[in-house]
Amino acid sequence: MKGVKLAAILKLPYYRTNMLRHGVAAGVEHTPVLAELDCRTVVDIGANRGQFALVARQELPQARIISFEPLPLPANTFRTVFKRDTGVTLHQAAIGPVSGNSTIHVSKRDDASSLLPITATQIALFPGTEERATAVINVAPLREFVSGSDIQPPALLKLDVQGFELEALRGCEDLLGQFGYVYAECSYVELYAGQALADEVISWLRMRGFSLRGVYNMAYDRDGREIQADFLFAR
Repeated sequence: MKGVKLAAILKLPYYRTNMLRHGVAAGVEHTPVLAELDCRTVVDIGANRGQFALVARQELPQARIISFEPLPLPANTFRTVFKRDTGVTLHQAAIGPVSGNSTIHVSKRDDASSLLPITATQIALFPGTEERATAVINVAPLREFVSGSDIQPPALLKLDVQGFELEALRGCEDLLGQFGYVYAECSYVELYAGQALADEVISWLRMRGFSLRGVYNMAYDRDGREIQADFLFAR
């Protein structure tokens, strides 16, 4: 699987340059989803180093991308990757229902960091993701960073926040009506302590007018049981 992803990255000069120059591997596993959408705005919550934003820029070249990443090191890399792209904005913050500072559990693999404690299940299934530190970060509702007029339809809300999906969605609720699509990584098992599982996220979005359109990038344990996947919802 890693070889297939690497081949896809090396195939396109845009991806290849960013991997070689900045060490950022584009999230090409999201290409089938983004290739089917025609969005003018992408709100990218949990941007890390820009893996998803690179694919969004490639597949949606006219879209404005508004990204959120609370950790300083990946945020700095993101800024370097997109420093010449005026259509990309990064806010160094996390999205949640209440404004304030919160403690984030920083994983040894920083894209697995979470506002929720990392469980033994997560570490067993994804070795190398144990906590290495904690940090205090800014958390606030989406409305504190963007207004409804900033989100031009059709718009996509993407979340990759390591178990914090439902709380992040609650932080977006005031502006949820501006989006035609929600694309979120959700889990079937508790990887982060207290996280909402996939069925809770699906139910919450259904009650707000979004139906499940597709499931992508399913991850399995050694016994073939589903662990997590990326879920696409449409209004």
